[in-house]
This record gives sequence, C-alpha cells and structure tokens, in this order.
Amino acid sequence: MTTLFLAGTISFIFTLLMTPVFIRIFRRIGWGQAIFDGLMPDQHRAKKGTPTMGGIVVVVGIVLGYFVASAVTQAPIVLPALLVLFMMVGLAAVGFIDDYIKTHKQRSLGLGPWAKILGQVVVALVFIVLGLNFPDAHGNTAISTKVSFIRDLPIDFMQLGAVLGFILFAVFIIFIVTATSNAVNLTDGQDGLATGSSIFAIGAFVIICFWEFNQSCFRAALDPDVAYKCYDVRDPLDLAIVAAAVVGALIGFLWWNTSPAQIFLGDTGSMALGGALAALAILSHTELLLPIIAGLFVMDTGSVILQLTYFKLTRGKRIFLMSPIHHHFEGKGWAEWTVVVRFWIIAGLCVAVGVGLFYIEWLYR
Repeated sequence: MTTLFLAGTISFIFTLLMTPVFIRIFRRIGWGQAIFDGLMPDQHRAKKGTPTMGGIVVVVGIVLGYFVASAVTQAPIVLPALLVLFMMVGLAAVGFIDDYIKTHKQRSLGLGPWAKILGQVVVALVFIVLGLNFPDAHGNTAISTKVSFIRDLPIDFMQLGAVLGFILFAVFIIFIVTATSNAVNLTDGQDGLATGSSIFAIGAFVIICFWEFNQSCFRAALDPDVAYKCYDVRDPLDLAIVAAAVVGALIGFLWWNTSPAQIFLGDTGSMALGGALAALAILSHTELLLPIIAGLFVMDTGSVILQLTYFKLTRGKRIFLMSPIHHHFEGKGWAEWTVVVRFWIIAGLCVAVGVGLFYIEWLYR
C-alpha cells in the first residue's frame, strides 16, 4: 500500500513541477502544434504553436514514480509491471516519431497509417512473447492465453493447437492494443479531454488490481472457504502500483493541459496511455471488461467509424458535422470546456459501470 501511494505521489509531483520546464524547452526547439484549415474546428486555430509531445513528461514521471517508490520501500520489481511500462514506452516511441515528423515538417500527417500500425504490432508482439515466458515460482506467466471478462473464461486459444492457437491469440492481443491505443489518440482533440478521461479509466485499474491482490488465490490458499472467489492474476498489486503512477502523473500534467492548454499530450502521450490501458486490462485478465471501462474512447472511435462508413456509402453525406464526435458538439456551438467536462462525466459513468460489474461478479459468485 505504501508503494502504491508513493508511486502516485512521486509521479504527480514530477509532472506538476517539471511540465513548465518542458514547455519552455519545447518552445525553444520548436515542438509546437500544427493546425491546418479544414482539419479542425475554427476555434482551434489559436492553439497553433502550443508545445506538443507532453507525453514525454508523463512517461518519464510514471517510470520515475514506479522505480523510485519501489526502491524506497524495497519492493521487488516484477515482470507484469515491467510489461506495462514496456508497452507504454514502446508506443510512446511510435507516437514520438509521428509527432516529430509533424512538428519538423509542419504538416498534419506524420507517420502513415500503416507505418503507425506496424509500430504498434511490433511492440505488441514483443509484449506477447515476454508475457508468455518467464513463469513465476507458481508456474504462472504474466499473460493468460484464455479470453477474459472479469476473470478468465473457459475459452483457451491453445485448445486450437500450439501454432494456430498462438496466431489467433496474438491477433486478439494485437487488436486490443492497436484499438485502445488509437482510440485514446482519437480522443486527444480537446484541452484535457484524453488526459482527464484516462485518469478515470486507468484509475479503475488501481481499484481492480488492488482488489485482485486482496482476493488473490495465493492469499486465499490459507482460507479454502473463499478460494472459489479468488483471482488467479500474477502480481496484481504491482499492476495497481503502476496504474497509480500513471494516474498521479496525469493529474499533475492536467494542471497544465486543461483549457487553455499550455501543452498537449501529442501522439507520444495518447498512444502511450492507450498502450498502458490495454496492458493493464490484459494482465489483470479483464480484456472484455475494457470496452465498458473505456466506454468514452469506444464512443469517440465509433463516431469516426460511423462517419467514414456513412460517407462512403452515401458518396459524401455525413452523420456528424465533424468526427470524432467531440468536434461535432463544438460545431453545434458548445464551448470546448463544456464538451470536455460533459465527456468526463460520461467517462466517469462508464468506469462506474465497469467497476460495479467487477464487484457484483465477485459479490454474487
């Protein structure tokens, strides 16, 4: 518990105090947001030149918070926590390349869509290979090959055979990683929207993973009466510690990212947060619960898919004034801050439903 609070506190203090330093550095080297006519609502033109790639500050704060807290409390460094950090840093690197191309060449497109997906796939594949190896003393690997909702379901990819099972499992995990990473990236279009929504979603995993630790099968081994309710998740407390570090870093960063934003997450930050969110769901065996917890990101991404599909089918007609849907409401005349706060409320409600389902399953099991 001490490590959890310390990790969140350290990462919070780092981003709160160091973000202004990074803002000055980014301005000096010209890492400013590019805004192009027709791609964003008119009111976003004033944001041109605002420092971007703020995800660098967030990622550094998270990594620092986790390792310093672990060192101070002499807590062990375990593989599941390192896998979350690896996924986050790996996708941050992909996002950084994308951001750098945009700022350096002052254009709206950085990496091409397929190049970006390729980077996400490579990071996800390494994550899978590492997660399926290096079992702990109990023989458990960090990643389970079973499909999970609130806990593992009786559906194991390996029942299809070693080769076919691994291929389908890898496709499943890669889909979760790319979908979540891109969903958070699409939501990062207004001041504080992705940052605040990520605080809610990743904060849910602080609760879920800590509860899994409290009801762990290894802890329940001494009490057979509750063993049927226990969670067979490897090192859930350390997952909660990493999630707490992410939440702390985002709260500190939100001070500077809220409207009017003095710095943006950029693809560096949004893709990293999506990767961390996906990794936490996979490692806590709650993959199918993720779309509920991250319901706001699903809604924003769904609006883009609907818009593009309808546009192609009707040869130019649109459902929304602009997608993702948060820009639609700006086009309807809502103030940006109004859209952000109302979307935060939606994000909080989605998290409440997801965590509620998680607890109800345990209560009535």
